[in-house]
Amino acid sequence: MQNFMQKLLNIDRRIIFVVIFFALSVPIFLKISIPIVVTSEVQMLYDALEKLPRGSKVLIACDYDPGSEPELQPMAEAGLKYMIKRDFKFIIIGLWPQGPIQANKAFEDINESEDEFIVENGDTLYFGADLIVVGSDTVRYGIDFINLGFQVGQELVIQRMGASIEAAFPTDRRFGRPYKEFSVMDGINKLSDFAFIFNLSAGYPGTTEWVQFAVDRFHVPVGAGNTAVQAPLVYPYLDAGQLTGLLGGMKGGAEFEKLVGHKARATLSMASQTVAHIFVMFFIIVGNLAFFMTRGKSKEGNV
Repeated sequence: MQNFMQKLLNIDRRIIFVVIFFALSVPIFLKISIPIVVTSEVQMLYDALEKLPRGSKVLIACDYDPGSEPELQPMAEAGLKYMIKRDFKFIIIGLWPQGPIQANKAFEDINESEDEFIVENGDTLYFGADLIVVGSDTVRYGIDFINLGFQVGQELVIQRMGASIEAAFPTDRRFGRPYKEFSVMDGINKLSDFAFIFNLSAGYPGTTEWVQFAVDRFHVPVGAGNTAVQAPLVYPYLDAGQLTGLLGGMKGGAEFEKLVGHKARATLSMASQTVAHIFVMFFIIVGNLAFFMTRGKSKEGNV
């Protein structure tokens, strides 16, 4: 038995890598799904959005980069689809340089039109950028949504927005035109004019700063989606009632997809993540058993 355990300890780590690879990939290729139980913090965010009237103007702050895309991009896509279905007007900004770019990528991914563009009154409108089609709904850039881009300054940008959106984001990202030329910005002069802020965050600046300034100072409700690493750091804000709901990691994204009726990447990835975790725990248990069962033999060999 000890000889067998010693062989386990000496197993080539590449074999373990291959096992984990198949544990992650097979459930995705087979499209295996597992039951998703919605937690209270995810339900809170969804309920807060449900209470908003149709046509509400929502600020989406994308504070993450491609490194956090597997966890946060599914939340962005599900959130955008839900807001289009509810006829919300949404304004994109980012305190991270790559954030607004990730939002544009989400526009392209959720767009369901097979056409590349249309020509209207001499203007070329591109699907996935100027027009987004989701089911029977079509939204148009500048009228239903806008991307104001990135602004440097971290939390100082939030403070500046509290007094004047124009001071923080004078032009849009796509055309570089003054934001007041777009009807979607009508009635939006300062941060408190938004009905809700949906923040997707991978670190600093992010959810903590939005709570400290947008919620505590300007009294705008904030719901957040965070990476699994960051989520535990913002739970105190949730418990204190300063944060209106939280999507934590890929699991939170899968729960949100279930609530909004958009089962996509997060839901599909949960099966892979679960199977991989089972194999990792199995290897840890077997490795520890093998170590303790061969420890006495190793001491005898040293004598």
